[in-house]
Order: sequence, then C-alpha cells, then structure tokens
Amino acid sequence: MIKLTIYLIIGIWLGQFFHINQDDLVLLSVGLLLLFIGLNFLLKNVFHLHNLLGVYLCVATVIIGLLSFSLHEQKYHKLHYLNSFVYPTNTSYDVTFSIREELKPSRFHDKYVISIHSFNGKRVKGLCLLNISKDSLQNHPKVGQRYFSAVKFQKINAPLNPYQFDYASYMERQYIYHQLTVASDQLYLIENQVRSVFSYAAQLRERIQTHLKKHQFSSEELAIINALLLGQRQELSQEEYERYAQAGAIHILAISGLHVGLILLILQYILKPLEFITYGNTLKVAIILILIWSYAIIAGLSASVVRAVTMFSLFAIAMQMKRPTNVYNTLAISAFLLLLFNPNYLYDVGFQLSYVAVLSIVTLEPMLRKIWHPKLKIINFYWRIFTVTLAAQIGVLPLSLFYFHQFPGLFFLSNLVIIPCLGSILGIGLLVLTLSFFNSLPEWLAMLYSYIIELLNTFVAWISEQEAFVFQNISFDLSQVLFSYVMISLFILLISKKTAVIIRLILLSIIFYQCYLLFISCNKYHNAFIVFHKSRYSVIGIKEKNNLEIHSNLQDSIVFEQSLLETYKVGEDIQVIKTDTLRDLYLINDLKILIIDSLGVYGTKTFKPDLILLRNSPKINLSRMIDSINPKLIISDGSNYRSYQERWAQTCQLKKIPFHQTGKKGAFITRY
Repeated sequence: MIKLTIYLIIGIWLGQFFHINQDDLVLLSVGLLLLFIGLNFLLKNVFHLHNLLGVYLCVATVIIGLLSFSLHEQKYHKLHYLNSFVYPTNTSYDVTFSIREELKPSRFHDKYVISIHSFNGKRVKGLCLLNISKDSLQNHPKVGQRYFSAVKFQKINAPLNPYQFDYASYMERQYIYHQLTVASDQLYLIENQVRSVFSYAAQLRERIQTHLKKHQFSSEELAIINALLLGQRQELSQEEYERYAQAGAIHILAISGLHVGLILLILQYILKPLEFITYGNTLKVAIILILIWSYAIIAGLSASVVRAVTMFSLFAIAMQMKRPTNVYNTLAISAFLLLLFNPNYLYDVGFQLSYVAVLSIVTLEPMLRKIWHPKLKIINFYWRIFTVTLAAQIGVLPLSLFYFHQFPGLFFLSNLVIIPCLGSILGIGLLVLTLSFFNSLPEWLAMLYSYIIELLNTFVAWISEQEAFVFQNISFDLSQVLFSYVMISLFILLISKKTAVIIRLILLSIIFYQCYLLFISCNKYHNAFIVFHKSRYSVIGIKEKNNLEIHSNLQDSIVFEQSLLETYKVGEDIQVIKTDTLRDLYLINDLKILIIDSLGVYGTKTFKPDLILLRNSPKINLSRMIDSINPKLIISDGSNYRSYQERWAQTCQLKKIPFHQTGKKGAFITRY
C-alpha cells in the first residue's frame, strides 16, 4: 500500500502540469487494462504474472492520481461559473449564493467562503471568497443562509513584494479563484437556511457558544475553547496565536491527531463494558466511529479534523479486528483515501506536518526510548512524553523552518507540562460542551474550566516570554528541506543497520550539503535595488550582499515593523538592516535613477536618467517629461493616487515607454 500511495502522489503532482481530459484518462485506463490482459496472455511463459501485475498497478495508480486531480479541478467543470463570463470584465453580475464557511476577519472585512448557485439567472456552481465591509449595525451572515447580490468578480491579489505569502495560490488550492467585495446593505437574504452538513454543524456550534457566553468566560478563554475543542480559530487574536507558536504549543489549537487520539482513548475506556456482551466489540467500534465522525462534523470538517479522524478510524477498526497491523500501511491507506477525496491535501501544510510527525514518532521514538530505561514509573512516563515530543520535533523541524522560519527552543518544556494535562483538559472540555448544548452547565464546572484555561494561557505566555529560546527569521529553502530529510533517513538507517555503506552515504550527503550552502551563499549575496510596494508610502531598498539599507518616508520604528521587510530579510538571509531618508537621485553602477515627488521638480537638460520613479502623486505633464528626458522605464510606487497611475499608464503606452506599477506588477527589482 505504501508504494501505491507514492504512485498516487506522483500522479497528483503530474496533474498540476498536464490537464488531460477525463474521458481520455478513462480510455487510457481501459486501454492499459486490455494491454495488461493481452501481454499476460502472450507472454505468460516469459514473465511471472505478479511482476506484470505490479507494473500495471503502478501505472494505473499514477493515472488514478491524474484522474483524481482532474476531477477535483473545479474550474474545468462545465457548470463552473468561470465558463459564464469572459475576461477582462468590470461588469456586475446578479448572483445567488449561500454561506459555506466563516473565515477569520481582516481589519476592514468579514470574510466567508460561499457557494455560487446562479449567475445572471443561469445555474452554475463554484466557490468564491466573500468580503463584507465591516458595519457595526449589520447582522452577520450565518452558514447556510442564501443571498442575492449584484457583484463584480475580482481576482485575488498575488503578492506584491518578494517572499510574501501567496494568498491567491493558497485559495486556488481550495478551488477558490475569485473574491467578491460588497457592503452589508447590498446583500439580500432570500432563504434563511439551506439544509447542509455545514449549516447544521454551524447551528450546533452557535448554540454551544451562546450558552457558554452566559457564564463568566473571558473573550480570550472563549477563543481558546473554540479553537481547542471546536476547531474554530476565527476569534483567536494574532497575539495569542503567536504566543502559542513561540511556546511550541500551537498544535493544541488545531484539532489534530493528538486530540482525536486522546478522545479515542477516552471513548475506549468509557465503552469498555460493551466488550462483555455478544458482538460488543463490533458495537463498541461502531459507536466510536459514529461519535468521532460526529465530532468532526461539529468541528467543521476542516482538513486537519478529517485527516485525524480518518487516520484513527482505521486504527480503531484495526484494533477491533485484533490482527497484527503494520502502522506504516495504516498511515499509507489513510493518506491514499484522503488524497483521493481531495488531491490538494498534498499541498496542505497541516497534512504534510501531521504525517511527517506520525512517521517520525513511529520510527524514531522506539530508538530514542532505548537510550534510557528509568525504573520509577513517573519518571518513565515523562521520559516517554519527552521521546515522543523529540521524535515528532525532529521530523517536522525541516518543514517548520521552511514554512514558518522559526524554532521554539522550549518546545519540550511546554509539551512536558501540557500533554499530560491535555487528556483531562479535553475530557472536561467535551463535558462542558455537551452540558452547554443542553443549557445545563453548572456554574462551578464553568468556573473550574475557566480556571484551567487561564492556567494554560498563563503558562504558555510565560514560555513565550523567554525570547532567548525563540529562534526567528531562519532562512531555509526547499532544497535544504530535502537534504535534511535525506540526512535524517540515513541516520535512522545507521542506527538500525551499522554498515560502512551508510556511513559513506552520510559523509557524502554532508559534503553535498556543504557545497550547496556554499553555492547559495555565492548566489544570494548579490546586490539589488528594490522599490517595494507599500500603500500610501515609498519604500526603497538597496541590498549589498547580506546588508540592506532602507530609504523611506516612514519613521524608523515603523520601518522595522513592516512584514514586507521581514519576509525579504528571511528570504535573502539579510543580517543587517539600516535606514536612511529618501534621495532625489540614485546611482546604481551605470544606472541613473531619478525620483520625482509631489513637487514635480525634474528640470534638467544635460542629465539624462535611465529610470524615473514617481512618488507622492506629482502633478506633471508626463508626456512632456518623456519627450525631454526620454527614460528607458518609468516606475510608479504605492504612494501615488490610483487615478494618476491610470493616466500615466495610458501616456506610457502611447509613448511606447515601459511602465512598472508596483500596485499591479509588484516590487521593482534590478540586480547588479
């Protein structure tokens, strides 16, 4: 099963590069089946059947991966709304849609995932991102409600500065290709409730939350309860999220294998008496499966929840069958089923981290446990927690550095304290949720659980405040991730099989890794002139090797808070950042760059700049300026009015001069 899962992954990966018609893929699969039968009949005296069958299964599984990717790529479906209008368009369309999921709000908008039902009266389908301007008087839309509105479809913006998170690509992985932005008074409710699994789950969560708010839980405690028990992190503040991340405890705020595994153990214990009746084991497993999948539905069927529940459903079935099972095969089967259900799980960070963590625990933890055998049970208990935590951390470290660029040095301390208590926290929490649903939560239990969550938050805050042990802004690329996993795999092999060949491979890998680090250091330490995009401000960067000098009209204290600089610093491995004021002229090697600000002063007859940067909306006749200076390129940053930029773009098009608008094309970068 492990091999088939690998071939399925290869097929899904190939699917993003080749769009093959679904009918053609089915015909190809049938053709391969007929070819297999024919070859088996003609060459049965030459090849063994199982060898030929193995080859066929490999090829067929790759095709299944391609077919799965194609079937789930919604934009190619005939009824998808993308097939109902032509680009470019600024036209408003009459659309009916229902609220599918509530997302974390931004500063100016409440955000939702919506299902499109009709488009100018035509039945269509597809998902979109809905942004509703924040209004204190509005009634927030609820999951399942159906609305009508006249809207414009807008593409989700790609990142405008180097190394920033690509939200457009992320949403495309969720099959969301456009966003709609409306005011609350432009929405017309046409149906109060669409019956669906998501709407029923949202109603259950809303009922629980309404009853919880009657008790003396603080807003911070309610946010943690929602994240910890219901998988809803919309109300979790950025500060609280960062505290848990810096403490190495962020995994407890997403319902994952840890939560579902503990819930499974609790249910196994509660339902143990069923084992003593006829067919009790089967009944016990059936009840457990119903309960954990019901919990998954209530938690919103997020990717992490579905992944964890699928994995532990297979483990529960295997335990009931009382047959020796291979953990690796069980993991492979769960991954195979999940990727068939949604191929884009392959690119989900949580999917990657969870499977790597489980594989690391299964493989590394027994090896680490053998290092020491404490005689006292309590010490042995904490030693096991430490080895499990360390094994998981070793496995996820390369991916964590690649995606998050930070490492919580005190992760072992936070896990040694939190994990032993997590079973009780979850058990009491589930009891609190159940009683809240029936509006029967006693005040003493609510106060007790409030105190427990407060203790948890206080401990996490204390760990996160030990800033000397939080290593941030670590530059780590994909090649380094691959090298790291090769090294980890080789060391695991060395522990199990101490051979000279493996030692040579480890030494060879270290040499290759050192050569790669030398290569990227030579390539990264180039010089560059960058005009970043920052709305209403001008930010220019001059990079020399691993030093960066920022010239802007922002205060120095604000400059260092900008995320665009933080991501660039990590991506380019910048060691030193200095600040300075903006200049009127930059000489970059042989390149002369003139800055024209709101004063509009550029008068010169002898000086001929190569590039012009327009900032702070200068009131100039651009056509006349081009005739007098004849620059090679004109740049407009985010400090200019949009109307000015549109007019300048038209002028440059008439004059056949390249025009770089950072608000559309992203940051301007020239290397030297």
